[in-house]
Amino acid sequence: MKPRIRRYVRHAPRWLLALSWLLVAACATTGTASRVASNAEGALVVVSANLRTSSAPDGANAWPLRKAGALALLRGLSADVLGVQEALADQHDAVAAALPGYVAVGGGRDDGRRKGEFSSLFLRQSRFKLLDSGQFWLSPTPEVPGSMGWDAAYPRICTWARVRDRRNGRELLVANTHFDHLGVLAREQSAKLIVARLHAVAAVRNPAAAAPPILLLGDFNSDEHSSAYQALLDAGLVDAYRAVHPQAGANELTFHDFKGLVLGRRIDFIFSGTDLHAVDAAIVRTPIAPGRFPSDHYFVSARLEWK
Repeated sequence: MKPRIRRYVRHAPRWLLALSWLLVAACATTGTASRVASNAEGALVVVSANLRTSSAPDGANAWPLRKAGALALLRGLSADVLGVQEALADQHDAVAAALPGYVAVGGGRDDGRRKGEFSSLFLRQSRFKLLDSGQFWLSPTPEVPGSMGWDAAYPRICTWARVRDRRNGRELLVANTHFDHLGVLAREQSAKLIVARLHAVAAVRNPAAAAPPILLLGDFNSDEHSSAYQALLDAGLVDAYRAVHPQAGANELTFHDFKGLVLGRRIDFIFSGTDLHAVDAAIVRTPIAPGRFPSDHYFVSARLEWK
């Protein structure tokens, strides 16, 4: 390293060094298909991001220490549709502030407003017109705020938005969710409930026209061998990543516990109806600093084109 560059690195502000690292890392690819999706061709860019709750005692990985890097990465992914899971109100607000060109949809799972974890949707306003939105709980009483279902350990929620693509006038029903981490039955029943509820929303909100296609994303706490995953496929949804990468690999892990691991299976997914075709999909393993990651999950992305 030349002396002048050494002096720059030694005296540069920490925030500038962090930003420089993030810009370099964003251009790199690591692990399985970790390239960042691009909307240069006009396709829909979709990102699902479990942020890891800000209340968790994560030490060096606590939210205040990774917030700036996580938000910068989300901005850089340039999603048309972004779904975040496990976000408390402060994190939901931080993402909304970091993405001023987006409309935010969603409330906390405990009361439907500000309490508990959000499964928020952020929709690019230049791409979509928001027509309607809502949320329901993954339980036998889906309209009851804070209700728990089956063998779930916590209340779980699904946030949805009906939108119109400004480029072609076509409608889309987007949903974001976070399945329970313990309840096997709850995950299976949640998958079936979401499909049924979204079809009902489509029928009620748009009775005179064909139902809009579904785009479902989130942390499903289930892998491809689970009954919950199979229930979604049985309902006609397509796993975007597997459509692009038909051969399952050993290094598809999405929950890495801040360790940067790659060996394992996905539990974070983007599903779409057959009206959309996945042309690219990625597990985003971009770090925010050497050995530091924006969350304990890798974000996942997909680029979808209308058929």
